[in-house]
Amino acid sequence: MTEKDIFKLIDSWDNFELILLEMNTNTKMLPALMKVAIYNEHPNSWRALYLADKLHDKHPEEVAIYIPEMIERLKVEQHHGKKRHMLKLISMNKITDDHSGFLMDYCFNTLTSSKEPVANRVHAMQILYNISENEPDIKPEILELIQHEIELHPTPGVRSRGTKLVRKLQQQISKK
Repeated sequence: MTEKDIFKLIDSWDNFELILLEMNTNTKMLPALMKVAIYNEHPNSWRALYLADKLHDKHPEEVAIYIPEMIERLKVEQHHGKKRHMLKLISMNKITDDHSGFLMDYCFNTLTSSKEPVANRVHAMQILYNISENEPDIKPEILELIQHEIELHPTPGVRSRGTKLVRKLQQQISKK
């Protein structure tokens, strides 16, 4: 199946369950799907990332190999839906040291931006916490930032995830 075939299929939600079922049993189409998901600039290409997100549930290791490409794509991606799914997938996988610097800056900016949708900000918050697991010296700074965001932008999503992460960070910091 080509990228063009995949794009035609994802253009209609009616095909979604069928594609998901097929890809869950045959991941050979994953490279073509991920090329559409990450690099295609058509407004509906976010649907390919949504599909990759669902495939991640059963095939995390196969989707995770595309995380470095997603991180690189974040540098130029403008579509909020695509960023949402990329950030979610990144937040669910191990972050390597060679990407943590960029992700730290990107997620700080995303979390504190009032122009970003709540879901993007929440996933950015989770990524910052994940980075702090490998770099414990930044935990106090991440804690302060999350507390500030909960106070400044108390949306249900920010409050819910933020409160959980604040509790974890406070416990980890108090153990030092």
